[in-house]
Amino acid sequence: MTWQILTTLAVLLLVTLALCLLNVGPDMVLLGGLTILMVAGIVDPQHALAGFGNEGLITVAVLYAVAEGLRQTGGIDFLGGLLLGKPKNLRHAQLRVMLPAALASAFLNNTPVLAMLMPVVIDWARRIRLSVSHVLLPLSYATILGGMCTLIGTSTTLVLNGELIKLENGRGLGLFEIGQVGLPCAAVGLLFLLAASPKLIPERKPAFTPLDDPREFTVEMIVEPNSSLPGKTIEAAGLRHLPGMFLVEIERRGEILAAVAPDEKLQANDRLVFVGIVDSVVDLRRIPGLRPAEDHQFSLQEERGNRILIEAVVSTSCPFLGMTIRDARFRSHYNAAVLAVARDGRRISGKIGDIRLRAGDTLLLEATPTFLKQQRHSRDFFLVSEVANSESVRHEKAWVARLILAAMVVAVATELLPMLQAALIAAGLMLATRCCRGVDVKRAIDWGVLIVIGAGLGIGEAIKASGTDAWVADGLAALVGQDPRRALAAVFVLTSVLTNLITAKAAAVLVLPIALATAQSMHVDMMPFVVTVMIAAAASFATPIGYQTNLMVFGPGGYRYSDYLRLGLPLTILIGATTVLLAPVFWPFGG
Repeated sequence: MTWQILTTLAVLLLVTLALCLLNVGPDMVLLGGLTILMVAGIVDPQHALAGFGNEGLITVAVLYAVAEGLRQTGGIDFLGGLLLGKPKNLRHAQLRVMLPAALASAFLNNTPVLAMLMPVVIDWARRIRLSVSHVLLPLSYATILGGMCTLIGTSTTLVLNGELIKLENGRGLGLFEIGQVGLPCAAVGLLFLLAASPKLIPERKPAFTPLDDPREFTVEMIVEPNSSLPGKTIEAAGLRHLPGMFLVEIERRGEILAAVAPDEKLQANDRLVFVGIVDSVVDLRRIPGLRPAEDHQFSLQEERGNRILIEAVVSTSCPFLGMTIRDARFRSHYNAAVLAVARDGRRISGKIGDIRLRAGDTLLLEATPTFLKQQRHSRDFFLVSEVANSESVRHEKAWVARLILAAMVVAVATELLPMLQAALIAAGLMLATRCCRGVDVKRAIDWGVLIVIGAGLGIGEAIKASGTDAWVADGLAALVGQDPRRALAAVFVLTSVLTNLITAKAAAVLVLPIALATAQSMHVDMMPFVVTVMIAAAASFATPIGYQTNLMVFGPGGYRYSDYLRLGLPLTILIGATTVLLAPVFWPFGG
């Protein structure tokens, strides 16, 4: 064993321990490891930094813009409609959650898919009195399983495909090619979750808890004439059992309909009066076909996509005390629209425009970020604060975003364009059609993920340059013999263990050179090994830290580490067995 191999192994051990034990971002840890290997002379800077030019890495960065366009327009919010209704039992509820999630994550990165669906799922679970513990972990696992079905389903697969393109002189996997193994894995995984998760996941959070926020806002919404809501019943529109929100009355052509029945059909320009907590007001604004009532307001000097929600408490020195919101011309004075009012934790009757302002009233405002800077220290308000995740959704552009995504998928599937070029065009169209803004895209890109990928690929180059890959491959061959299928299983196990300990992307780029060296030492085709690393790196089920979606549901679901191990370990074994069985069938060892 040479000093180069010893040094590389020592750095790999330090990196693994740091990722497992230290509260330091994986991007910084991997950059540190790469720096040590460069300084030690194991790998030259040109090869060490080549990973940042990986085609898959650039594609991942560009796809953040596509995902942001869909998020800003509510382009996949229609999937939430599949969750509405009353499921027959727990398994039926889980099926309603998992199928849309798996479908969406096959064509979008898992993390934004979960971010968009999780609030919908949580609200729906509360509405039907179902513990979120029973649906959030299956939701996360479903996004992971769906991501295995296409080339663009996970960023890890895209990056490994970028390495494959370099090795194969431009020939990588097709959009649906990995689905030959990924689709059976997803089917097996979803069936297992339906069968086992009701028994293996305890109720960590009760189905219903009292609301933490005692403030009740009164908010008025208008049913837009050209939307899909007119003609639907209150129940079918999903407005009957909104968590933390109650439909008090409907005003229709000057007539008040109180005690609204669930089978009451909505009509165009109906004025709906709701009472509820602030989080539910945010969710209400995201429902396509509803817009804030504006008869008592004036036009804001900013397009709606640039507005946010702000809470402001009226002070004793506000110049409009005792005046109605309409007479105060609140909107024209502050360039902010009053959407809702809370007073002493009770409902205020009457239209918002007719409410007389009092000191201590909490106003929920729709305004631009400039309002925060101008009024944060104003004597007119005691407190001014932004409501989290309250950006307006550009529903009118949802069809544009969906069309762009569909065109990108078709272009790649028919091999009209390579993945990177198709993604670049799609991202450009998202910006050109104002489905999202450049500032939103910059904020949406997870730069830490890109650094992890680039630095990990650099360490992979060091593993090859030092001969560590061949050394480990020889040891693996000695352990499993010359049976390539057993070697395939060993590669899956190694990748899976590292995936659950140090994140999927880091594990994938570190194990890939070892997998390639193993195939070379056995004189078999590398493709079964490459596909196995792709699937194993995606199959992060056994810990919450291995994959970001698992971590995202950890707190809201009230889970413990043991829940992931109890459900995720057998799921990982099933996925591993399916992969080792099928990969050599579609990509034979003989090439």
